[in-house]
Amino acid sequence: MKSLKIKYAPKLDNAEIKDAAGFFELNNVFEYIDMLNWPTQFPYKPSCQFKIARSINSIFIHFKVIESNIRALYTNDQEPVWKDSCVEFFCNHPEQDSYLNFEFNCLGTCLAAQRNSRDLNVNPLSKEKMKSIKRIASLGNSIFDEKKGNFEWKLTVEIPFELIDIQSDNLPEMLMANFYKCGDGTSIPHYLSWSHISTDTPDFHRPEYFGIIYF
Repeated sequence: MKSLKIKYAPKLDNAEIKDAAGFFELNNVFEYIDMLNWPTQFPYKPSCQFKIARSINSIFIHFKVIESNIRALYTNDQEPVWKDSCVEFFCNHPEQDSYLNFEFNCLGTCLAAQRNSRDLNVNPLSKEKMKSIKRIASLGNSIFDEKKGNFEWKLTVEIPFELIDIQSDNLPEMLMANFYKCGDGTSIPHYLSWSHISTDTPDFHRPEYFGIIYF
């Protein structure tokens, strides 16, 4: 089981999301989303890294991806962004049965919900809560059909603590979490994770394989 520590970065307090992106360019160490859990079925392994830190009130994640095919067809939150070039963050409290999934395409369009499994007790976050998730993407926000070549893109997101039931003045010791890279609808589907998953076929909705992030 993998683990990491989310460090407090005072410069992120009250920072605009574009300034947070600049902060990550100069600070923190990359973690790697590089577990190829289904190499026979889906052997393609794009480069995917992330940096993570926190402010007083939020978690910030900065993704960097290099891949040969990119696609971005969705610009409205809660659309099926996993079909595009996509990165994801799932988390829960150790004592809870439910978990939260935050999925972002390369434009920053987000799908987010609280759920007990892929299909059980799925509660999409409200429009107001979705608006509180700040994002900035290096590719801008205009849709495009799949492009083939060699592409690098970056995405920085801010997820307020309140969305994951954390109180800034009473932080938990840890969360359980996993980070993912996928592209179900691209011409080269792929499924990578930060913490290893032991299933026969791709399935990110498996909290039993979450790693640990410490505060």
